[in-house]
Formats: sequence, C-alpha cells, structure tokens
Amino acid sequence: MSTSTAPSRHRSTRLLALLAVAGLLSACAAGVGIGIPIFPGVSLGVGVGSGGVNVGVGAGAGPVGVGVGVNQSGQVSAGAGVGVSTGVGGGARVGAGVGTGTVIYDPKDPKNDKPR
Repeated sequence: MSTSTAPSRHRSTRLLALLAVAGLLSACAAGVGIGIPIFPGVSLGVGVGSGGVNVGVGAGAGPVGVGVGVNQSGQVSAGAGVGVSTGVGGGARVGAGVGTGTVIYDPKDPKNDKPR
C-alpha cells in the first residue's frame, strides 16, 4: 500500500512560507500576518507589527522558509526561518516557527544619500 505525503507537504510549505513572511515582516518583534498562496511554495504576505504595516513575499520548502518584505517607511527586510504545523480540521492549519531578519535597505540611512 502506497501513501502519499504530497498534500500534507504542500500545506506545510504554504504555512512555512507564511511563517517566514510573518517572521520577516515583524523583524523579530511582535506582529500578526496572513499569507496568500500565489503558487506552490510561494506566498504573498501582509502583516502588522510593532513597525507598522508590511508587505512581502515568502517561499518555503519543507520546514525552511525565506522572505523579503517592505514596511510603510520603505525599509526592505530579508529573513529566514524554520517552522512546523499541524492540521486542525476543515483544511485549516496552525503552526509556529522561529526565524531571523535584517533590514537590507533603509531609505533614511545617510549612507544611501551618497552619489555613486
């Protein structure tokens, strides 16, 4: 008898991408977000955290996810994380993850005003 884990893996990847984006968008601070799958393994995320409103894109494979986002001040951040999830019925899943993120571009940073 053969059993497939592909549907479960697909849902885990989506949730992980969501968690990665949420972690990225919150920049290691408190926040909440939602991810909308664009195609398998990639989600568009919108979140609200201590830094305000954020939008980003995340990708995940297995328990690992990465993402890039921009906040309302124009700061661009990147992050990576790892997470787990479980089904709660009706196709819904809940999970938790940990990750790290960093600002990769800040329009208010004086170093960005220098001519190139």
